[in-house]
Amino acid sequence: MTAMIRPTTSTHSARFRDLLAAEWIKLWSLRSTWAAFALILLAMVGLAVHAALATHAGWPDWPAEQRAARSPLWDAFPTEAQMFVVLAASGVGAVAIGGEYASGLMRTTFAAVPRRSAVAAAKLTVLTGVLTLLGALGAAAAFAVSQAILADVGANMSVGDPGALRGITASALLVPLCALVGMALAALIRHTAPAIVTAATVLLLVPTAVDEDERWSALLRHAMPLPAWQRLMEPTGPPAWLDNPYPATVTGAWTTYAAWAAVATLITVTALSRRHP
Repeated sequence: MTAMIRPTTSTHSARFRDLLAAEWIKLWSLRSTWAAFALILLAMVGLAVHAALATHAGWPDWPAEQRAARSPLWDAFPTEAQMFVVLAASGVGAVAIGGEYASGLMRTTFAAVPRRSAVAAAKLTVLTGVLTLLGALGAAAAFAVSQAILADVGANMSVGDPGALRGITASALLVPLCALVGMALAALIRHTAPAIVTAATVLLLVPTAVDEDERWSALLRHAMPLPAWQRLMEPTGPPAWLDNPYPATVTGAWTTYAAWAAVATLITVTALSRRHP
């Protein structure tokens, strides 16, 4: 009597480290990733050098009051540089999701890995980790180069000076924060270009349209990432020439960072887990 042999099938769910490896490959396989990373570093370091050289050239002619009011952090992290950072970083986050929807790769990914929350977690982990390292590299380089230039005229500061480490940290974390916002918007909109435009509107244009004359408008402005970053760039509080009845606080600025990161993460996980690709 011949025994009947039944074919057996075994299913192996993808390990989380396999998902991380897949997302790592996806991120670095995009040409736009390299271009965006280069833009972030060039903007952070290049504009810091430009600002420091301008201060270096004009420092001998500045009056004492202007010298006293000037913070070396403003040269290390000029606002113009952070605007480029916001655009490029949010674009990276948007492409990481929107590109997969546009190509249909998202359906393939979910077919291979039904655990959508795990896929979302892997995407968030890789994006946050890489962009945090990139932000830290750019912020450290911008600070070091700019202060080396300013040291020639005695207008520099060291990492141990009040507010210096906070400014470096805030500038570094602004990079992954904006990337998370871009990813969340792409998860909702499912198209890269509209997500990038929306991110630019929310992160850059909305703060310029809101003033701080009223309490409600001041609270709204303080709750935006870029104004929060600006507050963290002020070692001793807002400049004396600003008559602001509702100034932002350092604690409030860090809370804004944390809240935006948490909400963006929640939106990304929810959108990827509950909506059909």
